[in-house]
Amino acid sequence: MRITGTRQGALTTNLPGIAEYQSFRPSRLDDVLPLSLDSQTTATLALCARRIGEMEGMSRFIPNADMYLTMYVRKEALLSSQIEGTQCTFDDVLDPAAKDAWSKDVDEVVNYVRAAELAVKEMDEMPLCVRLLRMVHRELLAAGRGAERQPGEIRDSQNWIGPAGCTIQNAAFVPPNVDDMREALADLERFIHREDVDPVIKAALVHYQFETIHPFLDGNGRLGRLLVTLSLMNDGVLTRPIFYPSYQLKLNRTEYYRRLTLVREQGDYEGWVKFFCTCLAESARDAAQSLQALVELHAHSEELIEKNLVRGAANGHALLRLLEAHPIVTTAMVRDELGVSRTTAASLIDEFRSLDLLRETDAQRKRYRTFCYEPYLEILRTGSDPL
Repeated sequence: MRITGTRQGALTTNLPGIAEYQSFRPSRLDDVLPLSLDSQTTATLALCARRIGEMEGMSRFIPNADMYLTMYVRKEALLSSQIEGTQCTFDDVLDPAAKDAWSKDVDEVVNYVRAAELAVKEMDEMPLCVRLLRMVHRELLAAGRGAERQPGEIRDSQNWIGPAGCTIQNAAFVPPNVDDMREALADLERFIHREDVDPVIKAALVHYQFETIHPFLDGNGRLGRLLVTLSLMNDGVLTRPIFYPSYQLKLNRTEYYRRLTLVREQGDYEGWVKFFCTCLAESARDAAQSLQALVELHAHSEELIEKNLVRGAANGHALLRLLEAHPIVTTAMVRDELGVSRTTAASLIDEFRSLDLLRETDAQRKRYRTFCYEPYLEILRTGSDPL
């Protein structure tokens, strides 16, 4: 790694002789402020704040908002994991018939969802801090890939980033050594609670600094992206995780990594903040449009139920509520969740299929047949195909 200037930090030489290597010691974020943002970045920052505010406002007045937000957490989990190379799809995560055959990719996404839910719950009782991040990290790596990489424990050894098989001497990036890491992490925790920094700029800088510190042996990327939402919540910009910031980061993955690197190599914090604000603004716009589309679909579905399920409208509305929480179902699941007979559950599913609200996911499957709320999933699937 070659760096220009000293604004962003410096290289530290470690170990003597042939074992010598250099690690990166980042500057304190307090020392790089104030930033010199151009007029375009300032305008994008204002747009970003406005769109997040609009989305936050929408979520407070929309019926069934909590069900939709649960889906948003799952989508963010999927998108963030896909940035790391996870190959599963949105349907894979939601399919109840696939639980016995879950892959490590699906495990990663499910762990992320649980980690995000834990973070939101714990933030009601404690501030955003390293202790909380350790708790969330433990949940993030609870099972599947990375479970053997000290979940919840700040690393006590050197790590590095690069292609498979590379050594620390030829790695693309070597994060701070353990001593520098501990100091940088303590500085980051203090910075998170500064009240005189714009919340979006703070989220951008906190994400960069966390990724650069790389305090865990695995899972830093996913936890660092979750930290974007948690930082905005900590500053009161969001009350709930109502959008998926990884959407645009995934679509612009090459530029995302390039911008992080340019900060480390050239101190280009302004370029990173500009890119970050653009991504957040676009992610917020997409999430708001999706939320509006989901609300309109809910109203349309209710209207179809009222017009076509005269005798079974109550069960029909109950099934709709179930589908908004679990858009892929089996007959047995409908029976159990609605407390009806198997015959009634099968009849309801057939009626929803005739209204084009449900479709069978795999006509070749003889057992454990599943049915999906296709119009709902079509909205949520946007941008969720594996890279």
